[in-house]
Amino acid sequence: MRELLSNNQRPPVAGPIFNQLIHFNHLFDYQTLLARRYSTYRMIVPTHSEIYTADPVNIEYILKTNFSNYGKGEYNYRIMRYLFGDGIFAVDGEKWRHQRNLASFEFSTKVLKDFGTSIFRRNAVKLIMKISAAAGAKQIVDMQDLLMKSTLDSIFKVGFGVELYTLSGPNDSGNSFTKAFDDSNGIVYWCYADILWKVKRFLNVGLEASLKRNLKTIDNFIFELIRLKKEQMKTGMIDDGKCASEDDILPDGFRVKKGDGVNYLTYAMGRTTYISGDAAETFLPERWLDDEVFRPESPFKFTAFQAGPRICLGKEFAYRQMKILAALLVHFFKFRLVDEKDATYWTMFTLHMDQGLHLRALPRF
Repeated sequence: MRELLSNNQRPPVAGPIFNQLIHFNHLFDYQTLLARRYSTYRMIVPTHSEIYTADPVNIEYILKTNFSNYGKGEYNYRIMRYLFGDGIFAVDGEKWRHQRNLASFEFSTKVLKDFGTSIFRRNAVKLIMKISAAAGAKQIVDMQDLLMKSTLDSIFKVGFGVELYTLSGPNDSGNSFTKAFDDSNGIVYWCYADILWKVKRFLNVGLEASLKRNLKTIDNFIFELIRLKKEQMKTGMIDDGKCASEDDILPDGFRVKKGDGVNYLTYAMGRTTYISGDAAETFLPERWLDDEVFRPESPFKFTAFQAGPRICLGKEFAYRQMKILAALLVHFFKFRLVDEKDATYWTMFTLHMDQGLHLRALPRF
């Protein structure tokens, strides 16, 4: 109640956090609706406020200018650690710095960059062959599924030196891992809206029971991967939330209290006119061009890879893979949607289309 009545320079209250549970299946659209009304707002939790912003100036302040005040915090860590453990995505402080430094060194090496490029090209060829076979048989392809498998195969080969083969052949363990991870991704994200998740986890009921089973599948797969990696080494066969630490004032003048959750709305930012113009919801690739030359946006305005000290280390790898895949796919095929209905999404940490992306591939030659 104290949070609800606290209005002195505080962001406007958009409702209780429970509202996000009601709108969970279209949560990002609900947040976009609120962001069009308030560029910064808050939702009330019994113990604190969760602040959401789509203001690029605030986001730069949170992710860079006053980075030290906005870590993951205990609240986010308790939710995320069941899926991400003590990994770089969930921790703060010395644990995060140590992992960041190690990963940064690895990603910066020319050998890894060259190796990654060769793997991306090789898996792109596998993808082309897969689509070509489907086109020849006049079969519908789920492009989202194929792109995700190609990406996963590339990541595991580049990062761990292990062939996953989810794209080029049947791999029950790899596909089971992928499904378990995606399901867990959605379940853990659900915890941000469900204030009873701790009780359900303690009682091992509902989605929390499913999460436990999924995590067992993930653990078994990862431990087997570690075992294989150790064997390779023996034989020489080696081939997006924050929490305020202290009271603060954001650049837009709104006060943040110690313990407040602070979140930036990546999905909403691309769909609000005060950031992306009157045609915010229209597909306009030319918006990124200046005299036919690509003009990158500020990372605090286009936050898909975060920004500041926590910017995604794999950003350049992701861009490189996307360019290789896009160039080959567009060169060899034309694509037609099977169904023109509006796309829906699966609410989770990473944005997936809920029913996939079903296309017909038509050879250009």
